[in-house]
Amino acid sequence: MSKAAGPTRDIFDAGGRAMRHKGLRQANERTVLTVVAFNSGVSNAEIARMSGLAPQTVSAILANLERDGLVERGPALRGRRGQPATPILLKSDGGFAIGVELGWRHAEIVLLNMHAQVLGQRHLDYSYPDAETIFDQIGGAVAELRALVPAESAGRLLDLGFAMPGRLADNLGQLGAPETQVAQWRHLDPAAELVARTGLEVFVYNDGNAACWAELIALPQPRPANIIYFLVSHYVAAGVVGDGVLWSGPTGNAANLGSMLVQLDADGPVHVHSIASLKALCRRLAAAGKPHDLAIRDQWNWAAIGPELDAWIADGARALARTAFNATTMVEAPLLIIDSVLASEITEKLVARFSTELEALPVHGFEAPRVVRGRYGAMAPAIGAAELPLFNRYF
Repeated sequence: MSKAAGPTRDIFDAGGRAMRHKGLRQANERTVLTVVAFNSGVSNAEIARMSGLAPQTVSAILANLERDGLVERGPALRGRRGQPATPILLKSDGGFAIGVELGWRHAEIVLLNMHAQVLGQRHLDYSYPDAETIFDQIGGAVAELRALVPAESAGRLLDLGFAMPGRLADNLGQLGAPETQVAQWRHLDPAAELVARTGLEVFVYNDGNAACWAELIALPQPRPANIIYFLVSHYVAAGVVGDGVLWSGPTGNAANLGSMLVQLDADGPVHVHSIASLKALCRRLAAAGKPHDLAIRDQWNWAAIGPELDAWIADGARALARTAFNATTMVEAPLLIIDSVLASEITEKLVARFSTELEALPVHGFEAPRVVRGRYGAMAPAIGAAELPLFNRYF
């Protein structure tokens, strides 16, 4: 498969953009902390070079960050020319956040530290998210996870990121939820509900955007500035990073690539959701007389549904490839990340077929971007929901 040249600079590089006016100390502290976070073990001199700040300014900022419990110094690196360099490290317990994904049929709740390590998680299954009970359940799970934070660090858990699909209320009826639930969700303020139950500062994100951010952070350096991301789940979640910025839009639901129209046959254009989602797979299985319940997909007998699964992968990969190509006309030279909530071997087949369909597109002069499989699968939205508040608060 054709592969565009990879990036030469990580999007989190400071690039000498620090501000020198003494009234902008916080901006400079964030610059230094970002350099340390994304270049673990850098020395004072390296931080100065990468940030564009004077070495003495960096030393003063590091002293403040160390006092605040955000960074620590590792053992001096000897054996090099000149004075031994002391590596500066981001403290894992310098901050914590809770990430919550409210899915169509499940909820994931995770506790993350400053190193983006999952310290604990809780999972909830349901037929649909019940507006009357779901926030109490999430509040209980959050309380259990907060208990995992050491008492001396409890004050460093400040934020909760809440990831949910766009237009949740509009589609609840398709899950069998009664109209009373639809009406309740239309008037709910999820952030206010969670603040009341947790006391944390709450930030609401689109699930695809949160998942895209998690995969961006997980990429090895240098991270590219342009990414197109798909997560095949109940519907098709998606996210876009363009010129180093996560696209969210005025409502937070930008980059809704699953709602793009594609046409595979004479029946006319349909949403990508209608072809590539797990809901579409279940509809195909039901039509073949093999109904399956998404709530217990981990128990599915894949061999028994082989023909239907293969046909769904083929059509879904074609739809996703066309959607990805259309998105590349707006986002130049992106990295394409594709993942699913299904078993690893099924996801591998989907990614491989996606790459094949992308290369086969009859478009003159089109060089297929690099395609990689996502790292987190079903956990990506919850992990990204926890990472985003941490990033925005400290970096």
